[in-house]
Amino acid sequence: MAESRDKKLFEYLTQFVTDEKIEIFRKVLNQRTRHITVVLEDIYQPHNASAVLRSCDGFGIQDVHIIENRNYFEVNKGVAIGSDKWLTINRYHQLKVNNSALCMNRLRNEGYRIIATTPHKNDYDLPDLPISEKVAVFFGAEKEGLSQYVLDEADDYVKIPMYGFSESFNISVSVALTLYDLTSRLRKLNLNWQLNEKEKFDLLLEWVKKSIRRSDLIEQKFNEQSN
Repeated sequence: MAESRDKKLFEYLTQFVTDEKIEIFRKVLNQRTRHITVVLEDIYQPHNASAVLRSCDGFGIQDVHIIENRNYFEVNKGVAIGSDKWLTINRYHQLKVNNSALCMNRLRNEGYRIIATTPHKNDYDLPDLPISEKVAVFFGAEKEGLSQYVLDEADDYVKIPMYGFSESFNISVSVALTLYDLTSRLRKLNLNWQLNEKEKFDLLLEWVKKSIRRSDLIEQKFNEQSN
């Protein structure tokens, strides 16, 4: 029943959106994936946080998980340039709770391997990280890195090979490099990495609503006409 109602709502809303925009949405959705997801733990610099969201959108990552144990995650709109509007952002900021554990438990229940990014453990170099299974890649704050909890509980560890004196890249650069490698390899594999049809439709409806000014009032009118 709800699915039928949503399809009728979508058809109703399309009169307020150009066909060209709908086609762009469909094209982007065909390149979106949940096979890889990004997790940010206590990132506090708005410029870096926003650049990460922009990279996630650019490389087709749909879900981003934000852990806020100590630091509030703030978006710089000038850097994000609206990319956060098209992502599914999950925030974990309960008081007096290990939000990192909440996030990790949820992702494991959804079938993800937990991958911690760190230059301090010898495991996988980025190009060698297996991605045949779903992976959730955790990134930590600039100076502190990932929490000890995440480092202790991760399934695997990955680092970006470096050949200079610095031991790590800026967080936004690290995410961009990681996603470029992982998504490039993913698209060459014979895996079902794309969203399923229901996921595509649900996001399409969500994006259409976001692209219409005062879509809440238009949806209210639709509901009144449908009753």
